[in-house]
Amino acid sequence: MKITIITVLVLFMMNPIHGQLRKVENNAFKKGEQLVYRLHYGFIDAGEAVLEVKDEEKKYGERSALHVVGVAQSKGAFDWFFKVRDRYESYIDEESVCPWVFVRRVDEGGYKINQNYVFNPYKKTVNADGKPFNTSQYAQDMISSFYYARIIDFSNAKPGDIFSFDAFVDNEIYPLKIKYVGKETIKTDIGYVKCIKFHPVVQKGRVFKHEEDLTAWITDDKNHIPIRAEADILVGSIKMDLKSYKGLANPMVLVK
Repeated sequence: MKITIITVLVLFMMNPIHGQLRKVENNAFKKGEQLVYRLHYGFIDAGEAVLEVKDEEKKYGERSALHVVGVAQSKGAFDWFFKVRDRYESYIDEESVCPWVFVRRVDEGGYKINQNYVFNPYKKTVNADGKPFNTSQYAQDMISSFYYARIIDFSNAKPGDIFSFDAFVDNEIYPLKIKYVGKETIKTDIGYVKCIKFHPVVQKGRVFKHEEDLTAWITDDKNHIPIRAEADILVGSIKMDLKSYKGLANPMVLVK
């Protein structure tokens, strides 16, 4: 893993940064935040996922960056017949909330994916494992998309409104779309939480039957923490629930 990161950083240094980037307001997350999720496959308690914004100083040139690590692994009986060991890392520009470096290591039932992406938002390019691609200037990666979506202003959203931004996934630009559904209070492992409800519009055919087979709930507060996600897929259903958290940028608001 260390050799891989060094290689990625060398690629980054070969793409010098220059010019100016946007500055966006982020009150949703900060260094030190950790979110722990429980994963279900049907009625089976299948595993756990952890997303953490590392409490460390990172720089790219003169730019400050956030180092985000996401890990997921199967547990219990599910681990016996389908072992999952996934790790994702993203280095995200602190002011523009767009990625510099993305590292993906997936091992799911023996199926493995290794990806190293180096983004250059100034040149609107991505070096994906040595192959150059043109992108939109602030294209996100798989992890930074999760965090960028949290800083979107939904205060004036109406049911049916769609919010979109570009992501670079599997060597191509993919327009991510989030359809606003409304507000809902749900019962969770941490209590009753007021949420904003969405349908992230997914690509049907590969995993999903329909574009709106994924539903997500985020806290209706300044944190915009994803509390729950449910997906109907071709071979069953998957559910993800927040079970613990720490290091939030704002107090969690629970319904008494």
